[in-house]
Amino acid sequence: MRATFRLALAVVMALTLTAPAEAGVHPAITWTPCAGNQAVECATVRVPVDWSRPGGASVELALARRAAADPGARIGSLLFDPGGPGGSAAGLVLSDDRFTYFSERLRRHFDIIGVDRRGVGRSHPVLCSGALVDQEPYPVPSTQAEFDRIAEHNRRVRADCRARTGPLFDHVDTRSAAYDLDAVRAALGEPSLSFMGISYGTVLAGQYAEEFPHRVRAVVLDSVLDHSLGTRGLLDAGAASGQDSFDEFAAWCARDTRCALHSEDVRALWARLLARAGRGELVLGSGPPYRLRPAELLRALGDALRGPVWAESAEVLRALDSGAPFPAPDLPPPSPEVVPYPVRIRCADFHMPVRDHREFARHLRRTALIAPDMRYSADRVEEVARCLGTPAPIPNPQHRLRVRPGPPLLVINTRHDPVTGYSMARNVAAQLGPRARLVTYDGWGHGATPRTPCTTAIVDDYLISLILPAPGTRCPGVPPDETASRLAEGPFAPRGLTWGSASSR
Repeated sequence: MRATFRLALAVVMALTLTAPAEAGVHPAITWTPCAGNQAVECATVRVPVDWSRPGGASVELALARRAAADPGARIGSLLFDPGGPGGSAAGLVLSDDRFTYFSERLRRHFDIIGVDRRGVGRSHPVLCSGALVDQEPYPVPSTQAEFDRIAEHNRRVRADCRARTGPLFDHVDTRSAAYDLDAVRAALGEPSLSFMGISYGTVLAGQYAEEFPHRVRAVVLDSVLDHSLGTRGLLDAGAASGQDSFDEFAAWCARDTRCALHSEDVRALWARLLARAGRGELVLGSGPPYRLRPAELLRALGDALRGPVWAESAEVLRALDSGAPFPAPDLPPPSPEVVPYPVRIRCADFHMPVRDHREFARHLRRTALIAPDMRYSADRVEEVARCLGTPAPIPNPQHRLRVRPGPPLLVINTRHDPVTGYSMARNVAAQLGPRARLVTYDGWGHGATPRTPCTTAIVDDYLISLILPAPGTRCPGVPPDETASRLAEGPFAPRGLTWGSASSR
């Protein structure tokens, strides 16, 4: 019955969604200097709120553009999505520091354009009550009552955000964003799309290639999130990649005297910290003290492994284990009355049902076997918790990519990525079939492109000259402290250890 319903829904969607070019959506773009940075041009493109009703309500997408540094060598426009979901592409282009994420070669040949996807940044963001968001429960329920509290909070958030955001709230899924992307392409006058999807942006990249295979010029998927995985698959993949990154950190400590835990049993120390957090004994600061909970400890180390920042992590863990006074986190003040809250995007793309606390606990017992040190991925557990109770069907449910023949796509992933594990990149490359060329960066952290000259050159050659590397190409890993400066302030900027639930939003 469910399979039949999903098939019928897919047929209806295919018949009712109208491609931008076929719908005649060619809005004129008027570029003007941006208020916050006169070196950047800003514009908007209007698109339907609901692509199945192109004549209905509409919304404006915000664009920011830096023109190609060498007009004589200009190839066209390069669009991108920095992930999140919730990262502002226009904001990255507007920032002089963060814009260094793009190489000089790319900046020479392309107008680099950041488009804030619908529901994000300057493109009619999903808005919610700040006070309600601040009341978010702890994401790991230990009883049915706590599970019910999470689901009830989610219900209140959905109702509040829908009331504040309006009709767009129910149309922020990535399939709709793919149609938006093609509308922007058409408005720019580009016959085909050059695009770079980063982290969650790879879902948009893959979905665009699926919906518009004949309009692809070059599409990069860096740090790949597999949109075919359900609740169990997402939790298991997250646990495995987090454990892999912890194993790499522990191995570095064992061999490198720069690690503050070089003479320690890192796994035993970490287990002690998790146990103390579970008992409420891991206290930070004084007057009033902050009790660090297990999910927050896991989130903090998981964030640090994204960089990765191994040396800082070792020093912080040693200080926590010593029992010496440790500063409390600088918790932000209460949120303003209304805040952007793009969680709805993930809940519109990933159906992650969990019936009750018992099923939630079974998931965590299984992931603890996969990840004996990291137990579970705090990222993935928070995502599941924040989407509990989302009514089905969702607008853009998980599915394996069905991409018709067309130009090749470049898939690149870090071998030891704690967020979008290497297995996801392999799976998505297999779904893309002959169109995909998978490149492996044999290093660490979240994000591959800006890590080394090897990874940067491969991506640049593909985007500029449509030159693909040989099958099976790998770039050697570079010690994390040598790659940090290359990441600058872009989407993969290294993170230190931050504490407290507020840091996870």
